[in-house]
Amino acid sequence: MVQVPNALTALLPLILFAGLAPAARAGAAESGDPGRFVFREVRVRDTVQRFAVWLPPGHARSRAWPGIVFLHGSGECGDDGTRQTRIGLGPVLQARPGDWPFVVVMPQKSTDMEEWEENEDLVFGALAEATSEFGIDTSRVALVGLSQGGHGTWLIGARHPGHWTCLVPVCAYGHALTVSRRVAPLPVWAFHGLKDDIVNPEDTQKIVAGIREARARLGLDESDVRATYFPQANHNSWDSAFAEPELPGWILKHSRRK
Repeated sequence: MVQVPNALTALLPLILFAGLAPAARAGAAESGDPGRFVFREVRVRDTVQRFAVWLPPGHARSRAWPGIVFLHGSGECGDDGTRQTRIGLGPVLQARPGDWPFVVVMPQKSTDMEEWEENEDLVFGALAEATSEFGIDTSRVALVGLSQGGHGTWLIGARHPGHWTCLVPVCAYGHALTVSRRVAPLPVWAFHGLKDDIVNPEDTQKIVAGIREARARLGLDESDVRATYFPQANHNSWDSAFAEPELPGWILKHSRRK
């Protein structure tokens, strides 16, 4: 991997994002390519499971693309391979494709009786297949999820912190004791509705507070830990979270060293 000076490293992703999003919009307008979902299968423990992949406008295999793994909530479990594209990030990708210059991998777990960390073979299997076929830059993959998928974001992020550039858990549950110190080296932007009557927003508040404490002990900058709370939002804080205009650029600016 080519090394560049620290100052340029900090600015380069923002420069790329500033140039890439308008280019993506222009490409979509000129070529009629608005971005699209494609659907694939992966074999996990002798079981075929489906996943979706979002290809942004102008996608070409000739270059490496930043990636996002999106983990859905309990209501999108199943085996149809498409339900996870309809709630959360998927509709935003279709509505504003030029703002999200990522290849997005959306695995679908079969049942809400299992947590995402029990299905991490599916997560990593789908990511590996999509990386091979669609050219994901493995040094720039973010982990994003909502509700049960937000919990998966915390736990899979904690279990495998070296795989991700950053974490974006939305209306997520989890225990600060088992999450905070393990994800402390990672940039985090968490979202939660303060009127959530399904997942207590205190879970997010405690985990984020624990991350900040851990980063302070490690001498790390606390500015890469963000939390946005929506005072009037119930469990559905994902519509507001994924409408946050700074979010795609914030994800894009982070790169994991190989």
